[in-house]
Amino acid sequence: MPDKEILLRRLVIKAFHINEVEFGEENKVTAGGKMTVSKDIIEGLLKKYPLINKIDIQIIKPGDHDRWTNTMMDIIPVSTKVLGEIGEGITHTLTGVYVMLTGIDTNGKQTHEFGSSEGNLKDKLFLNRAGTPGDDDYIISFDITFEAGQGQERVGCTQGHDACDEFIQIFRNQMKKFHGDSCTERHTYYDKIRPGKKRVLILKQTAGQGAMYDTHLFGAEPSGSLGSRSIIDMGNMPVVVSPNEYRDGIIRSMQ
Repeated sequence: MPDKEILLRRLVIKAFHINEVEFGEENKVTAGGKMTVSKDIIEGLLKKYPLINKIDIQIIKPGDHDRWTNTMMDIIPVSTKVLGEIGEGITHTLTGVYVMLTGIDTNGKQTHEFGSSEGNLKDKLFLNRAGTPGDDDYIISFDITFEAGQGQERVGCTQGHDACDEFIQIFRNQMKKFHGDSCTERHTYYDKIRPGKKRVLILKQTAGQGAMYDTHLFGAEPSGSLGSRSIIDMGNMPVVVSPNEYRDGIIRSMQ
């Protein structure tokens, strides 16, 4: 009789679909599908992060992609831990909306290393791919203007990611209180040991070359920047993560 599977960790991801995103008096999201965005946080972020000169927040509606964009630094899902650590427990996430972090400096130099992606958004963003918005999704554009030269420096870029993460955290804190039964989707994933079966290891090469080309892991929140650790600071050594940690957003690209 074959050995039984051994369950190591269980991850439950509950999705809440957002049908409407608009500007309002406060940054607020409800389990009922509405989200309002306010720019009031910008002044405080500029005081906290001195290498950022300016921040602009815009709402891009589905299909409204015929517009200019600075280089895309990241496309970020809005997810939060409700129970447990990244890779286990319960995660709440939003569908129907993504945050797009973009960057340029005061000299007009795009935030990039090997190649920039500024231009018409409809030509630069591939929709309906893993990790990118779909045709019907809203995009919250978080556009940063760095001080001169700081878009090519690790410290400057990290401040940009952290500032954007503070903005997202406002919504995460509200999502933690969503009633789980009101989710629009629910997915359960297990990390398993299958005795007698093949042992599979997937190798993922991530950036850790220095300057602004970096990768962070182990953030405080799924796909988060705050509290994360740079792979450069860890000596660019191999790091083992579980399938559910990867699925739950333990890696944050910092390019």
